[in-house]
Amino acid sequence: MRAQILVVMCLVGAFAAYAQDTPTPQPGQIKDPRAILAAAATFYDFSDSALKPWHLKATYQIYDEKGSPTEQGTFEYWWASPKVYRVSWSRPGATRTNWHTADGKEAYVETGERLGFFEKGLQSNLFSPLPSTEEIDPSKIRLILNEFKAGGSQFPCVSELPLKSDEPSDFRMLSTKCFDPTLPALRFEFSSQGAVATNYDNLAKFHGKYLARMIQILGENQKLFTAAVDATNAIDPSDSALVPPKDAIFRPDALPAGGSLGVGYLTKKQPPVYPPIAKEQRLQGNVLIEATIGTDGKIKDPRVLLSPSPLLSAPSLDAISQWEYKPYLLDGVPTEVDTLIVVKFALGR
Repeated sequence: MRAQILVVMCLVGAFAAYAQDTPTPQPGQIKDPRAILAAAATFYDFSDSALKPWHLKATYQIYDEKGSPTEQGTFEYWWASPKVYRVSWSRPGATRTNWHTADGKEAYVETGERLGFFEKGLQSNLFSPLPSTEEIDPSKIRLILNEFKAGGSQFPCVSELPLKSDEPSDFRMLSTKCFDPTLPALRFEFSSQGAVATNYDNLAKFHGKYLARMIQILGENQKLFTAAVDATNAIDPSDSALVPPKDAIFRPDALPAGGSLGVGYLTKKQPPVYPPIAKEQRLQGNVLIEATIGTDGKIKDPRVLLSPSPLLSAPSLDAISQWEYKPYLLDGVPTEVDTLIVVKFALGR
């Protein structure tokens, strides 16, 4: 976590000038974690029907498990109304475009390989980074207020703890959102049992909302994914970019384009084998893997994003390839879900 903390410290100064225009309430003065999320929610509602039609273009960079940059891509978003919008990804080897139309239908065109976990997640990181009401249901989740100190400032953080679960000694092991102390603006978050940190920098007011023009996703001491907003502009609601082409594929009526996603859970788990040679070399740490949980609940297309050593990568992939889940249901229909899996290796003391 050391490198992640250092990055957060660097962000404090970059945001100081913007924080002079301080609205109320200030997250640093709120003691109820749900009230902090409620105060911020208005500033992250990019589906507000009062918004004027707009377009955003961003550039993103993908990194390999050694932290070296690989493919670079382009992300674009066209928005005309809560029902009419388009989202596109494009990079060497993969393209994907989704259209949502006024009649509630969803169409898409895609080529090449599947989009990666962070690549696909850029849309939510930009426009809906806060948890939904369903995700923080009081009957299932207890919210905990913590403080994270960095660069001489104290950032109020809201962590999600499932009911009947023990609170960890380090709140960053939970899904945690940290806010600027003087603005209801998300500054960084911790996820995947503390193995992943996301920084939201270069914040700007966009249609009265907070837009992070720079996003960095880090794992341990290296970059996993970065994105920068290149341009935003107004569009006409009749822009042809919002109309699906003739070769677009419309989702079957039996498969809902949106709705409530039921929670799946792990039903079969195979622990990884700790290679003797890795123990001899005293190799330990987290192996971070992206994968898809299929409609049958089985793991598909696992890929290592971060690993202390190839000696730990192979047994991690072998183990999770045998895992099985209760399928996730979207309005009762089995659906594929992208996920991150953290495999931990720790030497005994």
